Amino acid sequence: MSLLIEAKGVSHFFGSKQALSDVNIELESGQPIALVGPNGAGKTTLFSLICGYLQPSQGEIRVLGHKPGSAALFGQLSALPQDALLSPDFSVGEQLSLFARLQGFSSAQARKECERVLELVDLSQTINNRPNELSHGMKKRVCIAQALMGEPKLVMLDEATAGLDPVNARAIRELVSSLCGQTTFVLSSHDLSELERLCDRVLYLQQGKLVTHELTSQGAQTRYLTLQLREQNDDIIAHLQALESVIDVTNSQRNEFVIGYNQLAGDVAMDIKVLQLCHERQWQYRALVNGHTLENQLFATGA
Repeated sequence: MSLLIEAKGVSHFFGSKQALSDVNIELESGQPIALVGPNGAGKTTLFSLICGYLQPSQGEIRVLGHKPGSAALFGQLSALPQDALLSPDFSVGEQLSLFARLQGFSSAQARKECERVLELVDLSQTINNRPNELSHGMKKRVCIAQALMGEPKLVMLDEATAGLDPVNARAIRELVSSLCGQTTFVLSSHDLSELERLCDRVLYLQQGKLVTHELTSQGAQTRYLTLQLREQNDDIIAHLQALESVIDVTNSQRNEFVIGYNQLAGDVAMDIKVLQLCHERQWQYRALVNGHTLENQLFATGA
């Protein structure tokens, strides 16, 4: 079976400006993949190269074993740019049916495919509405429905939940999770907490270079928990370090503590110990994360 995405020595220039430098990737299909990095890091360039909008200045990219933009990827790869728009002059059903026809569906099949993808995003009732009759969140979900037409194997979503209210953002996250068994999503976003909920793998770009493409896993010896409290408490590090099997505790940022520990055979699980301590000390906590948060992996721990 071919890799989902493979890049070998990929660099790209815009005139004298280098946007990507010697990027190497090997990714298989499966769980959603995060594409993150600061503005200007090369995310949009890599996104465009994978989709075939641009050709690399150096190196080679293969998607599902084929060169991006080739006919073999027609219907297999779908992309939704951040600022994708719908025409205000035609109904949702007319536009989606047109896109389906462009993929080779017959008129009858196109209508059924339109109905199928609208049902996926829970917007069947909008089929006869024009986009200007819909909320911003509903428009975004219609655009995602368009990206799902034809059941592509790879879907690229750029800032899919940007500007959405919590209800619509959650609906999109749930949709991605429900479809990840049949479609692999590459999600570009600045919302690290959202990506952390969805993704096991990360493509992290910094100044055009791929710094990491995999979340740091729990090691065989040292493991980590991240405790987020509602307010700062005196001597919390001392209390946490006093727990049996704890190696070190780091105050990674305000009200957040990374606990390194060894899990001994037959010992009480460390998360239970931490929660018991919170109860005893009456500490109000926001979250207890198994491992490092994605933010700390990328920016604090150098992972």
